[in-house]
Amino acid sequence: MRNQDICQSYSGYLLRDVPAEDSELTHVGPTTPMGELLRRSWHPVCLTQQLGDLPLAVRLLGEDLVAYRDRSGQIGLLHRHCSHRGTSLEFGIVSGRGLRCCYHGWLFDHDGAILETPGEPSGSNLKASFNHGAYPAVEHRGLVFAYLGPPATKPPLPQLDTLETLRDQLVPFSLWHPCNWLQVLENFMDPIHTIFLHSDYAEIQLSEAYAARPELHWEEVDGGMICVSTRRLDADYVWLRTNHLLLPNFVQVGTLYEDGKEKNFSRAGITRWVVPHDDTHCSIIGWRHFNEDVPSLLLGDPEECGVDQMDAVGQSGGRSSEEAQRNPGDWDVMVSQRPIAIHALEHAGTTDQGVMMLRRILRMAARGENQAPLPLHEKTGAINTQTQDTVMRVRTPEGTDERQHLRELCKRVTNIIASCGDLEGESRLDRIRKGITSLVVE
Repeated sequence: MRNQDICQSYSGYLLRDVPAEDSELTHVGPTTPMGELLRRSWHPVCLTQQLGDLPLAVRLLGEDLVAYRDRSGQIGLLHRHCSHRGTSLEFGIVSGRGLRCCYHGWLFDHDGAILETPGEPSGSNLKASFNHGAYPAVEHRGLVFAYLGPPATKPPLPQLDTLETLRDQLVPFSLWHPCNWLQVLENFMDPIHTIFLHSDYAEIQLSEAYAARPELHWEEVDGGMICVSTRRLDADYVWLRTNHLLLPNFVQVGTLYEDGKEKNFSRAGITRWVVPHDDTHCSIIGWRHFNEDVPSLLLGDPEECGVDQMDAVGQSGGRSSEEAQRNPGDWDVMVSQRPIAIHALEHAGTTDQGVMMLRRILRMAARGENQAPLPLHEKTGAINTQTQDTVMRVRTPEGTDERQHLRELCKRVTNIIASCGDLEGESRLDRIRKGITSLVVE
């Protein structure tokens, strides 16, 4: 189509066609490039509190599954349909060991072994002749994680440095979204929206500090990328915030409710995965962090976090249409991008660099063009994340361009954090905090 046609008034008739979605990035079923990449990682499936005396039907990466905890405490994740006659094991009976089909009584163990086929003759060898489909599943800090990839290449469950502190209260939560997983993941690499969506155009949804326009910096790091927002809060104080994304679908962000008080490399406010159920549905599943040592992390309400709820406005569905229109939140804007966002219809601007970077590195990973191991897949030991919030006393020198000064400050803080990548635990935290303290200008 000619540019002059696109630019003319009332051009709706000329712009009716909706191209196909970018299937290489958005489709997650078996044998798809992104689906196979995702299957190399562990993913949270549900909250452990959802596994009671009944099985839980789940859908993950285009597969219909059922999760359960048997009466011995063992967690299982099985193909949903019984391998005898196809009845859904959602209606199965949780047993002392395994899950029993309600239709003919077949009993399946957590690894897919068939323990009983009670309708068969006593000498039947049927139960030993094959296994039911099953995936490894483990419980960790209130979440159930599953691995759907090749058994021979199963990685260890990832450990994260920000989960090692005993001071943090980790509260599991999940948020269901009727849209593609990628548009939800991209939201975390689009920090400019916090000015408009969370501050300017409706009520203050998080805290007033987000209303300050940030200088933005995105950078590729091992296995993913970081996004750094640097804001001038007043004449004396600057807030630097780093979100860390690790491929394929993990993202960790700083505090939700910034109080503007001095702090030095305070850690994560939210740790979460964007888990695809299929091409048009996904969930954010993870933990909210609450920490008495950091006032901004203590803000919020643990009681409001759980299944399909989190302690911030507009993070889940269920509100009335009028309420959502008058005060839209993240859930509303992401879901309204269509069931699968159409990249070919976008007109990206300068503040969309992070989204474009994310798509590029995801595409490279799905194609196998980046041969470096992905940290969430293959690393043993704790993974150092760069997620942080720092509020520091820094004045812009007279005669210096304010925006340039903030950009330089961002680079220096980012370099300090990156330079400590080989350190672990308290020694890493101490080195980073000393480095940041050295930048403070009275």
